[in-house]
Amino acid sequence: MNKDELRAWLRLSMTEGVGNDAARKLLACFGSPQTVFEQTESALCQVVTPKQAHALLTVPNELAVQCVRTHQWLAHQPDTHSQALWTLGDPHYPPELLQLADPPLMIYVAGQTERTLGNAVAIVGSRNPTPQGADIATQFGEALCEAGLCVVSGLALGVDGAAHTGALRGGKTSAHWHTVAVVGTGLDRVYPSKHKVLAQHIALQGLLISEYHLGAAPLAHHFPKRNRLIAALGLGTLVVEAALKSGSLITAKMALELNREVLAIPGSIYATQSHGCHALIRQGAKLVENAQDVLEELQLTPQQQANLFADALAADDAVPSDDTEHPLLTHMGYAPVSLDALQARCGLDTAALQAQLLTLELDGAVGRLPGGLFQRLGAA
Repeated sequence: MNKDELRAWLRLSMTEGVGNDAARKLLACFGSPQTVFEQTESALCQVVTPKQAHALLTVPNELAVQCVRTHQWLAHQPDTHSQALWTLGDPHYPPELLQLADPPLMIYVAGQTERTLGNAVAIVGSRNPTPQGADIATQFGEALCEAGLCVVSGLALGVDGAAHTGALRGGKTSAHWHTVAVVGTGLDRVYPSKHKVLAQHIALQGLLISEYHLGAAPLAHHFPKRNRLIAALGLGTLVVEAALKSGSLITAKMALELNREVLAIPGSIYATQSHGCHALIRQGAKLVENAQDVLEELQLTPQQQANLFADALAADDAVPSDDTEHPLLTHMGYAPVSLDALQARCGLDTAALQAQLLTLELDGAVGRLPGGLFQRLGAA
C-alpha cells in the first residue's frame, strides 16, 4: 500500500459520521477510497446521506498526523514479528469478520502475519476472577491450544490474560496462530500495561488485532465494541467466570447473534463471578466441565478430539487420585470458605490450620480471596 492509498483509507475511516456500514456502501459503489474522494457531493448523496456526503468533502483535522504515525509504524518492522494494516478486500483480512453486520474497515495487526486463524474458540470472563477461575482459564487455554485450536481473547486482566497464557504454553508449531488478542486501543500501546510482556509473547506465537487507530486510548466504549470481533473469530465463546452485568455476557450475546456456540463453566453459588455463567446455562448455553466438552460442542474433527484424549490420559497418569489428596482440601470443598468455617469442619487449632493453609498455598493448591476467604485451586 503506497502513501496515497494509505491516506485515502485513513481519511475514509476517520470521516466523522461515516461508519463501517456507510464506508462499505461507498466502496461497493466506487471501488476504492481514492475514487470515493474524487466524487462530487451530489454523486456521494446517491449512496449516503447528505450529511455524510458533506463530511466526506472535509479533511479530518488529525489526518496528517495519523498518516505520518501509521506510515512510520508500518515502516518499522521488529525482528521478531510483523506489523501490518489489513483492509477490507485484503487477502489476509480474516473472513470470519466479514460475517459481522459492521466489519472493521481496516484492522491493525502485529504478530505472525504469515499464519492464519484456523479453528478458534473465544475464552472470556471476569477481570477479577477467583484464583480457581484464573487457574481454570489457564488450563482450558492450554488444553484447547494443544488440541489445535487458536484461543481468542481480549488481553484484559483476569480470565483473558490467563487464557492467553495457557494457549502460549500449549501451542505447538503450526501454520495457525496459537492465540489472538483483540484489543481496545491502538496497537502502539499496551493496555493494561501489566500485560506488556504477555503482548510481546503473543506477537511471537500469535496475533494482536485492533480496529482502532494508532494512539487510540483505552476508552470505555472501545471494549464492548471490540467484543464483537472476539465473538466473530471463534467457532464458539467459552465464558469462564462472569458477573451478571459483565462485558463477557455481551460477547456471549454477540456470539449467539452470529450463530456461534456459547459455552459456560459453572462455579460456586457463593461466588458472584459465577452468576453470569449460571444465567447463560439456564438460557441454554452448553455446561462445560472439561476441554473435551468444548471440542464436542464445536463439532471438531476426530483427530483434534483424539489429540485431547491423549493429553487427558497423560494428565490422569501424572495427577494423584482423590484418595491421596490433602485432607484439608477435602474439608474445603470447591466453594470459598472462611478460616472459622474451615476450622469448624476440620477441628484443627488455629495455628495448625494456618500452617497447613500456608503450605497448600505455596504448593499452588489453595488461593486467598478478598475478605479472608480461601479456595482450593484446580479443576473441580
